[in-house]
Amino acid sequence: MANRGPSYGLSREVQEKIEQKYDADLENKLVDWIILQCAEDIEHPPPGRAHFQKWLMDGTVLCKLINSLYPPGQEPIPKISESKMAFKQMEQISQFLKAAETYGVRTTDIFQTVDLWE
Repeated sequence: MANRGPSYGLSREVQEKIEQKYDADLENKLVDWIILQCAEDIEHPPPGRAHFQKWLMDGTVLCKLINSLYPPGQEPIPKISESKMAFKQMEQISQFLKAAETYGVRTTDIFQTVDLWE
């Protein structure tokens, strides 16, 4: 999440459209599914777009999620770091994205690492 001041004009209009499209109910369903799929003790984030983004931003949850889709011993991401260093977190997100593409998610459907950070 970048720390930016208020937006104006066209930038503000675009931001408002993005905010209007956000579905809090879908967020809740996704969080529940991710926690259930990972079958681990993952903390439920507080509701809201910013909290959901922060929950995913370090890459830990995403890596656990992609690993849960594979049989034990065949996980694509063998070591998941819980580092607070930004470059390590972005590296984990990149590993998730590469594993998701290998899993079969189309490249056009995958976000970029910086999308979680901006």
